Amino acid sequence: MTRRVDGPGPVDGVPGRGVLGAAAGMALGFAGWFGGFGAFLVVAALGALGWFAGHLVDRGTGLREFLDSLVGRRQ
Repeated sequence: MTRRVDGPGPVDGVPGRGVLGAAAGMALGFAGWFGGFGAFLVVAALGALGWFAGHLVDRGTGLREFLDSLVGRRQ
């Protein structure tokens, strides 16, 4: 299933990447303001891990398949 996320508004009720990026930026800003640079780094690292997991789920790829493709093993 492919979704078109290039348009200016939500597609199928799902916000576009710009809205998600703005939300992530605001979360990082609040973490940096109230928690300092360490909290900023923790929020950024957890956000990156969340993005990575979501990316794998969207593609329908398992972790083992992804790691095998990084190493160059093909089945």
